[in-house]
Amino acid sequence: DLAKAPGKARARLGYMAQKFSLYGDLSVRQNLNFFAGVYGLSNAARKGAIARMIETFDLESYLNTNAGSLPLGYKQRLALACAVMHDPDVLFLDEPTSGVDPRTRREFWGHINAMVSRGVTIMVTTHFLDEAEYCDRMALIYRGRAITSGAPDALKRRAASSKNQNPTLEDAFIALVEDFDRKEAA
Repeated sequence: DLAKAPGKARARLGYMAQKFSLYGDLSVRQNLNFFAGVYGLSNAARKGAIARMIETFDLESYLNTNAGSLPLGYKQRLALACAVMHDPDVLFLDEPTSGVDPRTRREFWGHINAMVSRGVTIMVTTHFLDEAEYCDRMALIYRGRAITSGAPDALKRRAASSKNQNPTLEDAFIALVEDFDRKEAA
């Protein structure tokens, strides 16, 4: 209960913002240490979690580099490491791969899928429809409203027509938005 035990609730959640939101004047090591403290990890757990994040996200060569001067892909790796080092039950990712190269995008989805396989619930916002294909469920947001939701394949089936029997998710998005606009205009 967030009202009664905000600290306990916070300990079960992870969040990574689209815009780099860590401390740019702190080194990678200092950011990891700070966030381990924020999430209440004690000495042994803190050391273990930091070591795991350094290895998992290949941060060793940047440990003494100020986070603000990291290449974008490493900034995103560090941000994800800080968001997951406490093994959250639920993880919120806001445009986690925005601005990164295709290789880093693939690596991120590898990490995300590994967390899902361990039972972590992950909520992702993305404007990359190919990334949305990885999700179990999605909601289409249009003009600030959720206009429909479902599994990506179900949304594609809903958008299928005689002209396009096998729509892509992009085709489905466009068709579902146009359908929404028609209904709103009626």
